[in-house]
Amino acid sequence: MLILAAIIVVYIVLGVLYESYIHPITILSTLPSAGVGALLALELLGYDLSIISLIGLVLLIGIVKKNAIIMIDFALDEERSHGGGPEQAIIKACSVRFRPIMMTTLAALFGGLPLALETGTGSELRRPMGIAIVGGLLLSQFLTLYTTPVIYVAFSRLGRLASRRVFASRRAANPMFEPAAVESEATGRRPVE
Repeated sequence: MLILAAIIVVYIVLGVLYESYIHPITILSTLPSAGVGALLALELLGYDLSIISLIGLVLLIGIVKKNAIIMIDFALDEERSHGGGPEQAIIKACSVRFRPIMMTTLAALFGGLPLALETGTGSELRRPMGIAIVGGLLLSQFLTLYTTPVIYVAFSRLGRLASRRVFASRRAANPMFEPAAVESEATGRRPVE
């Protein structure tokens, strides 16, 4: 319930931030890889999903979605300012934002390593959180750079298809209808002026 509540809150905040229904889904698509990585790491090292490892999973929600936000934000800005397609925008976002993504992920990963590797008194309590963070970051870092651009392009195409259908139905009802309003409403992008 805690993870579900965190995801719902993140979706609402991202929806308000991007004024869109589809871009928050693109950003949240990075979370399953982080969850799978954390659970696999815990399973491989023989730890159960405890409240401490759950805290690590909640931390992962914030850390991992940052990678997608960095890419999507740049791609949306690129599309709005230069008017290119989503494919060119996300490719440029991946190449330009690769270094900041790697730096922040490696900083979080190296911050979690002492928790995962410690052997002192009380380490049994803290180690599952470090293992969850490190495992989730490792898997999500590799997969996010490939899956997020694919999902971004797919949802952009889906948004354009939906806007065309809405435009056609509204045009049939009202011949004086403006297409720019539908495009921005369906895709979350403001029309270029």
